[in-house]
Amino acid sequence: MNAQLPRFALVGAVNTTVYYALYLLLLTFLPYTAAHVSAFALATVSSFLLNARFTYRTEVSWRKFLRFPLSVLVNLCVSTGGLYLLVREAHVDSRIASLAAAAVAVPVTFLVARRIMLTDHRVSGR
Repeated sequence: MNAQLPRFALVGAVNTTVYYALYLLLLTFLPYTAAHVSAFALATVSSFLLNARFTYRTEVSWRKFLRFPLSVLVNLCVSTGGLYLLVREAHVDSRIASLAAAAVAVPVTFLVARRIMLTDHRVSGR
């Protein structure tokens, strides 16, 4: 697990670049909201594949693929909640608070993604 968290963070950085490149490309012929949603969906697929192979070194399966967006949802909830608390309650500048909230969300998201990627729910024949 020691090497997985830095690899997860690296995949996150790569995935952010993938998202942004796709967003800019799609923006040339789609409205910005459609470009964002499309790039986000494609980047989530990219994140799944990179995390499965590089971060967790596990086999890719449809079950894991369909559950993986839960980790994205967890990231969104933790980072949004953290941002709100830091800005509203702790009076931290929103430009700094977003980075701090994201930093808190990464380990939580890592644990959720790790659980999804490394838990194999095979039905036994008992």
